[in-house]
Amino acid sequence: MTTQPATAADSTALVLNRLRRAQGQLAGVITMIESGRECRDVVTQLAAVSHALHRAGFKIVAAQLRQCVLDEQDSACGDRLSEEELEKLFLTLA
Repeated sequence: MTTQPATAADSTALVLNRLRRAQGQLAGVITMIESGRECRDVVTQLAAVSHALHRAGFKIVAAQLRQCVLDEQDSACGDRLSEEELEKLFLTLA
């Protein structure tokens, strides 16, 4: 079974899905705090929110990298990020 390369629309949909999931998790954390849940439970869920946000950020950077590679072949990219800019974005998430 071969997989097709992800399109920009596919990547955007995946990022939005991750962000919506994180939004729901964050709402859950707020509810947990309001209801006086155990610190351990709250922190565990907060870590899940943080992880979901990082994954969304990495997906955005990865999609940009893929686009840059494709644009290298097409050379019609107006807003291509430099290697240094991409590295800085990755480090921002690290």
